[in-house]
Amino acid sequence: MAPDGQILASQTTAPNTHQSEPIPEAARAEIERLLSSGDLFRYTSDGAPVALLEQEFADLMGSRYALAVASCSAALFLSIKALDLPRGAKILIPAFTFAAVPSAVVHADCVPVLVEVGDNYRVNMADFAAKLDDAQAVLISHMRGHTSDMDAIMALCDARDIPVIEDAAHSLGTTWNGRNIGTIGKIGCFSFQSYKLVNAGEGGILITDDPELAARCVIMSGAYESNWKKHPGMQNSYMLWQNKLPLYNMRMQNLSAAVIRPQLPEIAARVAKGRAGHDRVAGHLNQSDWLAVPPCLTGEDRAPDSIQFNLSGDWTDAQALKFQSRAKSRGVTVQVFGLSDGNARAFWNWEFLGPQPDLPQTRAMLMRACDVRLPTRLTLDELDFIAHAITDAIEDVKG
Repeated sequence: MAPDGQILASQTTAPNTHQSEPIPEAARAEIERLLSSGDLFRYTSDGAPVALLEQEFADLMGSRYALAVASCSAALFLSIKALDLPRGAKILIPAFTFAAVPSAVVHADCVPVLVEVGDNYRVNMADFAAKLDDAQAVLISHMRGHTSDMDAIMALCDARDIPVIEDAAHSLGTTWNGRNIGTIGKIGCFSFQSYKLVNAGEGGILITDDPELAARCVIMSGAYESNWKKHPGMQNSYMLWQNKLPLYNMRMQNLSAAVIRPQLPEIAARVAKGRAGHDRVAGHLNQSDWLAVPPCLTGEDRAPDSIQFNLSGDWTDAQALKFQSRAKSRGVTVQVFGLSDGNARAFWNWEFLGPQPDLPQTRAMLMRACDVRLPTRLTLDELDFIAHAITDAIEDVKG
């Protein structure tokens, strides 16, 4: 650091921020064993890697039950179906999320109702409260790891007996007032896709303390005939639901679990490194009059592997696109959510939902909100390079 607190850039080449977290060496022997045996199906034998992963993840999160599935989208879909909502039930979701979230709602024969999101990327609680009485459930996305006011959300939902599902795809390791994100609602859903804290290429997992919800999810995930017996506990619940629920066959297979399990002990270190890296870059960006990184909410301890910031002040779309281009020319990919063609995080691109009311607050935010990946494996020099590339690109545009 320079004497005045400015970061000095010494990195001369742009880091590859699209490269995922490396797979630990410990996974290789287990993968080789599985390939040699051909034992890739989770229900082939007792003690399968998927079953071990479920127990280890439940213990890590402090939950009673866990179910590993093919993706976080699959976990969200099964969670909604497990609530046994009527066809056409309205489910509140934040208007700032990934297209897979409203897609899961649609697949489950329900109707997503979009809620405004502010320029701090959190749910607008006034709009949430206004729309809640017409809803049968809430699916709260902690988008890019930004946690909305879970105390206020749970108080409103509990008073109306409305179930809450947490989309914690970006929030493994985040806590809210000391509680693990994903354990606050009835069900929490996580992702192991390559751009998440734990990298398995694809994969997801859901957690819950409710035996009936867990049993329904297990059956529907594809525990046909008596395969549910290989999930510990809940035997009475399983027997109640066997052959009475459709099978969607969304199981995880053993190779994915073999990749994930050795990464679980690394989560705490990755969280600490990711938080430090994020705060280092945020500190530099916040020195610019043209950039603003929203702070965490009180009680929120984030586990970021990316950074989001807003273009502050007077910006035209052309200037924002020019900034995006100038950063790219320096080797750093900046995504302005609302100005990237076909962006799956911009609600107006979810044409499969049909006509939707405009959401001016969320739209305005997305038109100036920027996103940069910050994998936890980055060195300090690489983080500094990214920070300087962003602010130098800003100077190109704004002077």
